[in-house]
Amino acid sequence: MTLPPGWLAPDWAGGGVGALMSTRDGGISTGPHASMNLGDACGDDPACVAANRARFAATCAAAPIFLRQVHGARVVRVGAEDARAGSPRHAADASLSTEPGVACTVLVADCLPVLFAAPGGRGVAAAHAGWRGLSAGVLEAAVAALCEAAGCRPVDLDAWLGACIGPAAFEVGADVVEAFGVDPGAAGTRHFAPARPGKWLADLAGLARDRLGAAGLVRLGGADRCVVADPSRFFSYRRDGVTGRMAAAVWIAAGAGRRGRLDAAARPSPARRGQQVEGDPERQGTVEQEGDARTEPGSAVRHPLDERHQDDHVEPGDGDQIHFCARRFSGSAPR
Repeated sequence: MTLPPGWLAPDWAGGGVGALMSTRDGGISTGPHASMNLGDACGDDPACVAANRARFAATCAAAPIFLRQVHGARVVRVGAEDARAGSPRHAADASLSTEPGVACTVLVADCLPVLFAAPGGRGVAAAHAGWRGLSAGVLEAAVAALCEAAGCRPVDLDAWLGACIGPAAFEVGADVVEAFGVDPGAAGTRHFAPARPGKWLADLAGLARDRLGAAGLVRLGGADRCVVADPSRFFSYRRDGVTGRMAAAVWIAAGAGRRGRLDAAARPSPARRGQQVEGDPERQGTVEQEGDARTEPGSAVRHPLDERHQDDHVEPGDGDQIHFCARRFSGSAPR
């Protein structure tokens, strides 16, 4: 896989699993969508979006499966049938696949994309994590669904956090602080730094790292770029308003993962019909299956989701402001 200049990829991409994140570079869109806009609901010329998506698919060498993202925690399993013309777009914020040649894909303009790979090319997943989805458990749901489908444990997964809004740019209100179980009256916490009365600067990537660690993952990478701080390279809805969307995708390469899938099939399945998904008991869902331990393409691990927010940028609380950052920010938690 040869990436266009400036695009991002996890260190673990390769060896049968491909993964990448696009930037603004490499497309044909113009104006505020210049140039590699991959979002089809942000006001860009549809012909330009189609051409950009074709270039993105060619770079992946797999069929990207885009979702109708709703800032929730639903995970859908996708397969080759989802790549066919006219296939419905799933309303979900994470997808997984165990089929080669299918790219689990999420769109972002500030929100955090997280890509997962199971060992041996047995499965991959992609999650779109804004603050609503993150607090609702989208990452935990994706981890549980991928481990169930690939026959592995969270500790076996690789995870990569893509570029997102950085901790010096993401100003939020008390509603966001409370969504993560933090008392707004506290002077300051690990991932919420006081900004001004009633406002905090949130570390979206740091919050995600903590939740992934609590879910049992140990191999975490990425999360070292703030999209707000680099307008020449990244789209940002909170910075610009009218703008494009980047995409992050992960896939099993054609011909890869067969040995891993055979090995997984020989082991007892880790989930049965109706089993609770691991995570916050208040947000647990059930594995929806018919007759076996595999989640069929198009089925989902369901969690509560807020259908009112159907875009792929960070959802602002009332009166939130952008704080422009003049440097790159690490995804690690502020000390």
